[in-house]
Amino acid sequence: MQDTNVEVLANEATQDVTQAQEAHARVQSESTGSKDIRDSRTSRGNRNPRRRRNSRNKARREEKKDEIREEVIHIGRVAKTVKGGRNYRFTALVIAGDGEGRVGKGLGKAAEVPDAIRKGIDAARKNMIEVPISGTTIPHEVLGIFGGGKVLLKPAPEGTGVIAGGPIRAICDMAGIKDVRTKSLGSNNPNNMVNAAFEGLKQLSSLEDVARRRGKTIKEIIG
Repeated sequence: MQDTNVEVLANEATQDVTQAQEAHARVQSESTGSKDIRDSRTSRGNRNPRRRRNSRNKARREEKKDEIREEVIHIGRVAKTVKGGRNYRFTALVIAGDGEGRVGKGLGKAAEVPDAIRKGIDAARKNMIEVPISGTTIPHEVLGIFGGGKVLLKPAPEGTGVIAGGPIRAICDMAGIKDVRTKSLGSNNPNNMVNAAFEGLKQLSSLEDVARRRGKTIKEIIG
């Protein structure tokens, strides 16, 4: 009698183990199936042409962003006297450009130099202008004035190089101007010089722009 009870208990235990294994297998199959459904939905979503187009545009923007170079022109320190002593902050003047006619300037201010440079880079990337270039030089002579700064920019024949000093050389390099003569006629303050140079670059006009404004062809302008 006792042996019969043991056999019954053993059979019941075996059945319980079998049922548990089947339930576990069923749960795994259901989870795998739901995962396959999600994967198939995701793959179908990736085939959406609009999403593919957006991803390509984003990749192009990232690639174009990586082509922009930056250069720190000047780092200044500003001290503010307060009751407990002096508080020091830093300013960073940064020039950014792609070397193909686009250049920008930015001024960053922060309590630490790296933060100031980062802010200056962001500002320079946001404030970029198009500079018309004729071959390797600028189309014509311009005089940029900003505050006490005056910067003269004159075209030069190929092979002359960039005859400029300090901040103006960095601006020409970032803009892609390879031959130019420049002269600072006013303040030597880096901020005034950079702003004056940008005012001069904004005055530049290509031959196509002049012909369009006058309503003539390029041949008629040249004569």
